[in-house]
Amino acid sequence: MVALGIVYAAEPLQVAEAAITADRAGSPEVAGRLSSTHSWEGEDMQTTIPTRVIAGATLPRGRVTTAVLVLSFALLTAVAAQVRIPLPFTPVPITGQTFAVLLSGAALGRYAGAASQGLYVMLGLFLPFYAGGASGWSYATGATGGFLLGFVAAAWVVGYLAENRQDRQVASAVPAFLTGSVVIYLFGVPWLANVLDSSWTRAVELGVAPFVVGDLFKVALAGALLPATWRLVWSARLTDT
Repeated sequence: MVALGIVYAAEPLQVAEAAITADRAGSPEVAGRLSSTHSWEGEDMQTTIPTRVIAGATLPRGRVTTAVLVLSFALLTAVAAQVRIPLPFTPVPITGQTFAVLLSGAALGRYAGAASQGLYVMLGLFLPFYAGGASGWSYATGATGGFLLGFVAAAWVVGYLAENRQDRQVASAVPAFLTGSVVIYLFGVPWLANVLDSSWTRAVELGVAPFVVGDLFKVALAGALLPATWRLVWSARLTDT
């Protein structure tokens, strides 16, 4: 996963600008062709940040830039993990990680977003990056281990949806981020039930119910932030022209 995050190739920024201009002008098909068909000769499109996500559309892109972005979002998740509120009745704490996970997928796309979360999980094996400054294999395979795996999957899913322009309007961004949150639960709940040797109903009570309100708030915040950011990008491009 770390290697995946470091080997992304570059695309010219002019292609990003053309794709955004076409998309803003009401030509999503043209924008899609511009951003999906251009690549360096011999490059695999799976190793590039698409121009259809916010990082690809706004930043000069290359291997170094992509590596920095992957590392930055891994560190952002680590910082968000320190925003921790323990609950006495469950081993799963309230943290800010989910918000960082959703942003990583939307900003970087499916491959770089998933790479950033995979890097976060691996760094936490050696550094105090997990919730509350925890680290190590025992924590990664403990009660919340499934949620950590869910971070990688959720970033991929949200990134895929963002690549398909589901992050550009609030009406589509909110369901996209909600889907990402559900993916995290789909990994976290079975793992929690297995570690605690409990029923899935009990695992839902401990790993889902206490966090629904907070996760809905994060989904709404991300669902407002990304479309607003795209509007700023479009406005800047139109001003430049």
